[in-house]
Amino acid sequence: MSLKRRIPFLRWSFWRLAIGSRNITKTGQIGDGREAAAADYVVASARRGDIDDVIAKIDEFAYEKSFLINIGDEKGEFLDAAVRRSNAAVALELGTYCGYGSLRIARAAPAAKVVSVELSAANAEIAQRIWEHAGISDRVTCVVGTIGDGGKTLDALANEHGFAAGVLDLLFIDHDKTAYLPDLLSILDRGWLHRGSIVVADNMLIPGSPKYREYMREQEGKLFATSEHKTHGEYQTMAPDLVLESEYLGD
Repeated sequence: MSLKRRIPFLRWSFWRLAIGSRNITKTGQIGDGREAAAADYVVASARRGDIDDVIAKIDEFAYEKSFLINIGDEKGEFLDAAVRRSNAAVALELGTYCGYGSLRIARAAPAAKVVSVELSAANAEIAQRIWEHAGISDRVTCVVGTIGDGGKTLDALANEHGFAAGVLDLLFIDHDKTAYLPDLLSILDRGWLHRGSIVVADNMLIPGSPKYREYMREQEGKLFATSEHKTHGEYQTMAPDLVLESEYLGD
């Protein structure tokens, strides 16, 4: 267990995250420019067109420069495995941030179409810059909006990106924790999942989404079959976290 993985709890960049938590819910960013700095770091140091190196450089930035709130390397392995199990041709991510989750999805499913929904237009630009450097901007798209905006974003996904009944193989949820359950229910109402679709949800303990977790427990063996993966919070080993992986059992 390396010291480097413990440093985020000791560094100012981690404590600055706690101070900026309210800013995150409003703007999608922590508020000190670290997201743009991460993109600058990737473009300056990662090999162009090398998705593995781009992912590694984002992790390096989060460990050595400023803590980031993407899923990270340890929990990202659970996402990778879920993407492969889903045999994803179409994937939807809720919460783009700097584009890290979509990078991992695109790497694990090289033929998949990946669409990511993000509140912050600034984050969307940062993610696009990173995706372009990684060589995946032709198959990864960011839609600026929120699922809970009264149907505008859902309609855009349907009308502009081809989302329709049974089309969605993988759903990755990693945005506003209070929106996890209502956004999942909105997607279920649209009928976009099919039997065998996989839904991955990050941060079940840190900061937590108790209503989502309770729903999955209530639906166990009915609408979903869920595994709870024990892990740690992003880029450290001192605080436990859970990643939920739920297979859709409906028609």
